[in-house]
Amino acid sequence: MRKIKICGLFRDCDIDYVNEARPDFIGFVFAKSRRQVSVVWAEAMRPRLKSEIIPVGVFVNESLEKVAKLLNDNTIEMAQLHGDENENYIQELKTLTNKPIIKAVRVLSQEDIESAQNTVADFLLLDNGAGGTGESFDWSLVNQVKNQKQNQKPFFLAGGLKVGNLEQAILATSPYAVDLSSGVETDGLKDRAKILEIVRRMRNG
Repeated sequence: MRKIKICGLFRDCDIDYVNEARPDFIGFVFAKSRRQVSVVWAEAMRPRLKSEIIPVGVFVNESLEKVAKLLNDNTIEMAQLHGDENENYIQELKTLTNKPIIKAVRVLSQEDIESAQNTVADFLLLDNGAGGTGESFDWSLVNQVKNQKQNQKPFFLAGGLKVGNLEQAILATSPYAVDLSSGVETDGLKDRAKILEIVRRMRNG
């Protein structure tokens, strides 16, 4: 069963929507973004989130101390790194916490995916680049890597996913999880009906 992540929650009602839909993961964006949330808000929302839903913090070039504190305080259970964080940064973060780490990869070529396989991060997130743009990358690149490597690191597939292309995306890439943000929004806000529909399709598909 593929897992599903709904990223970019920033309103109190978004927590209600995911509690009803029950995806596997949700994302709090701490990096500069129209979906950016404060630490104070995330800390307040965390107890309201159903216990089976795993909260992920999204960061861009954030200080190690801040990321580690949010992980170790259990405000988030995973860190998703979207900036220029190198292997030294990830190694250092792993010494500060035992929580899983996701490293985002901007996929422009097959080599981008191949080189990312050597990371010490626990998961990859394959995206077209800037998060939350609603655009996908060439999914066939994933299969080209899979055909050459037996032990591919588990990955979240992101970028332009929505009801209309989700099945095709999963068939093309066989991800560990799919990651949606703008694909479950209407006019820039999370849409309860779209979240429920996407999770229903994933569970019944």
